Amino acid sequence: MSQDSAAASPETARKLAGRRRREVVAVLLFSGGPIFESSIPLSVFGIDRQDAGVPRYRLLVCAGEEGPLRTTGGLELTAPYGLEAISRAGTVVVPAWRSITSPPPAAALEALRRAHEEGARIVGLCTGAFVLAAAGLLDGRPATTHWMYAPTLAKRYPSVHVDPRELFVDDGDVLTSAGTAAGIDLCLHIVRTDHGSEAAGALARRLVVPPRRSGGQERYLDRSLPEEIGSDPLAEVVAWALEHLHEQFDVETLAARAYMSRRTFDRRFRSLTGSAPLQWLITQRVLQAQRLLETSDYSVDEVAGRCGFRSPVALRGHFRRQLGSSPASYRAAYRARRPQPEPSAGPVAVPMPAPVPETVPPQALPQARRTAAASAVLGPGATSHTAAEPGKPSSDLYASGYTGGRPSLPGQRSAP
Repeated sequence: MSQDSAAASPETARKLAGRRRREVVAVLLFSGGPIFESSIPLSVFGIDRQDAGVPRYRLLVCAGEEGPLRTTGGLELTAPYGLEAISRAGTVVVPAWRSITSPPPAAALEALRRAHEEGARIVGLCTGAFVLAAAGLLDGRPATTHWMYAPTLAKRYPSVHVDPRELFVDDGDVLTSAGTAAGIDLCLHIVRTDHGSEAAGALARRLVVPPRRSGGQERYLDRSLPEEIGSDPLAEVVAWALEHLHEQFDVETLAARAYMSRRTFDRRFRSLTGSAPLQWLITQRVLQAQRLLETSDYSVDEVAGRCGFRSPVALRGHFRRQLGSSPASYRAAYRARRPQPEPSAGPVAVPMPAPVPETVPPQALPQARRTAAASAVLGPGATSHTAAEPGKPSSDLYASGYTGGRPSLPGQRSAP
């Protein structure tokens, strides 16, 4: 579920400067930005829908650097305002940043810091979180971004409490969202915060989207790790883990294979990926179970055994916690969504029974998989705030069926 924090505490709340207006929304655009993310706040805050019961905002589209601005599709844009217009906004939105490896312009970062100091609400959609982090606005705060870029954000800005599970995170005066469509979720949340559920619902109907989506990014995560790990000695250990998910082993096993103590291994793995190894291992097993439920007729008990869980109870608990449903319900829903073959106009043939797919034995896996394991993107559900550490629950959690609630993030204010 997306995190909705309470309003900022009196100690951290800043009074909106007199020249700023709450109904004025500035959208900061940069060259090389994706057109979809850029258009979301323009559509939500820039169109007059008062006839549908949606309160009107005043939109200021601002260039974050010298123009002309070109989108990822090659379109050329000319923003009507520059950075100076941000001084009038009560809300400043950064839709996306062109490259997570490039530093944003210093002038834009200074404008964002000044806006925040003067009480403006600062919003980062998708990779816009990198701009907010570069400005220092996410230090000590919970935040999210697209799951694929979350480990890079966590590694580059270790003081930011990155949670790649959420669709959006509201920390009062600083808000961030996951990728693409999650930007719509966050913009609707802002309208709901400002004007109530009825106004947000009316806007959602106009946009033909759900007024509030449940769940988080877990269902979209891929099994992978950041490219930075490719040349690291841990790549071999990670590849071995991915090839042996059908076996029962824990993080201590991986640490031993890396010739490291558990504490050193946890620290090294976290510094490379922004993820704790225990949570990564659990979610890899859940993803493997997800694939088997989609592609085979194994029973849930058999799937649990083939994914390294010591019991079906452990599988069911972690599966529900990460994907929001039981394994049996997930399989039924997946098969119901599969397209049916078109009826043939020719002679009707008697179909042969389809063979049940078998899992590929580890020894038959190609070397390419070892390379792919070391060069892909983020491990699903990985977050540096959900895994066991020394002095906390042990790595046997994944096998014991632990299904405790999601822990709160450091620095996260309680939800209202």
